[in-house]
Amino acid sequence: MDFDRIIDRRSTESLRWQIYPQDVLPLWVADMDFESPACVLKALHERVDHGIFGYDLATFGLKEVFIERMQNLYAWQVTDPQLSFVPGVVTGFNLALRALCQPGDSVIFFTPAYPPFFSGPKSAGLNVIECPMLEDSESNYSIDFDLFEHLIVEHHVKAYIHCDPQNPTGRAFCRAELEKLAGILLRHRVFTCSDEIHCDIVYDGCQHIPIASLSREVSDTTLSFLAPSKTFNIAGLYASVAIIQNETLAKRFTDVRSGLVGSPSSLALTAAKAAYKDGAEWLDECLIYLQANRNWLLENIQARLSGVKATRPEATFLMWLDCRQTGLESPYKFFLDKAKVALNDGLTFGEQYSQFTRLNFGTPRANLETALNAMERALKER
Repeated sequence: MDFDRIIDRRSTESLRWQIYPQDVLPLWVADMDFESPACVLKALHERVDHGIFGYDLATFGLKEVFIERMQNLYAWQVTDPQLSFVPGVVTGFNLALRALCQPGDSVIFFTPAYPPFFSGPKSAGLNVIECPMLEDSESNYSIDFDLFEHLIVEHHVKAYIHCDPQNPTGRAFCRAELEKLAGILLRHRVFTCSDEIHCDIVYDGCQHIPIASLSREVSDTTLSFLAPSKTFNIAGLYASVAIIQNETLAKRFTDVRSGLVGSPSSLALTAAKAAYKDGAEWLDECLIYLQANRNWLLENIQARLSGVKATRPEATFLMWLDCRQTGLESPYKFFLDKAKVALNDGLTFGEQYSQFTRLNFGTPRANLETALNAMERALKER
C-alpha cells in the first residue's frame, strides 16, 4: 500500500474536501486520505457485480468474524445475541441514551470531548455534565477521579459517555485507570455508553481494553459501540457494532430503535466483514505510517510553530494542539484565513477550549508538510 499517494477526493462529494474552497487544505474531520484495503474493494466489487440489492436476511457472517476478533484481541467473550449493527457509533450512543435515561436525567463525560457528546444528550432532553480532564505542563491528559465522582453525586448522574481511545486528546486509558473508573460507576449505579471507534488505532505498544471486558459487573451496565470505519477508512459506508451483554438493556435498546433506526446496508456489512476478516496486513502498514506522521508532527510543531504545544496521542490519527501561548483568540480561524489550512475549532470540544484546535494526520506526509509550512509562515508574518 502506497500511503504517500495523493488521491483526488474533491470529485467524490467528500465532506472533508468540499466544504472549504479549493485553496484550503482540509485536515479536520476524522476520515483518512488513504485508499481502503484491497480486500474491501474486492468484496464490494463482487457484491455489486451480483446486481441485486434486495432486503437482506443475514449479516454475511460478520457476527462470527467479529466474535472471533474480540476473543483474539481482548480475550473478551461475546455471543451472537449480544451483537447488533447500527449505522454509526453516534447513532448508537444516541439510541443508548434514550434507552437508559428519561428527560431531565444527567449525563457526564470528560472534556475536551467529541462534539456529538454535547448535542446527543441535549437532543434527548438530558442535562450535560462536563468533567474536565487534568492537564500537565507537557500537555498530557489524565482523569480527575475525585472531580468525576463528586459531579456524579452532585448531579445524580444516570449515564456516562465513555470515549476510549479519547477524542481529541488521543489517550488510550490503561487497565488501572479503567478499573478505577469502573469502580466509581458501579458504586453509584451509573450506566456506560462506550464509544470505542478508534480502538484499533493505537501506538507504541499500547493495548486497547474495552471497558465492558473488565468484568461481568461492568458489562452488565455497559453498551459498547465499535466500528471498522476509522480503522479501515470506510466511514462513509456507515456500519457499526453494538455489544450489549445485559439482556434487559439489549431489549430496551432494541425497543428504542424499532421502526426508527434500521441496520446498515448490505454493502456496508460486506465491507465490514472483509475489513475485519482480511484487513490486518493493511492495518499494520497503516499504523506504521500513522505513527511516523505523528512523530514527524510532534518534532516539527515543537521546532517550528512558536507558542503551539501538541499533545502526544497514544491512539487515533488526531492531534490536539494547545495554542494559548500564541495569544490567538481563535487558532482555527487564524490558520484557516492566514495559512489556508482547515483544522477543527477547539470551541466545539468545550467552551473553555477556544484557543485549541485539532489536526487530522491521517493523510500523506506531503499534505502535512504543506500544512506545517503554511502554518509556520502565518505565525511568523502576523
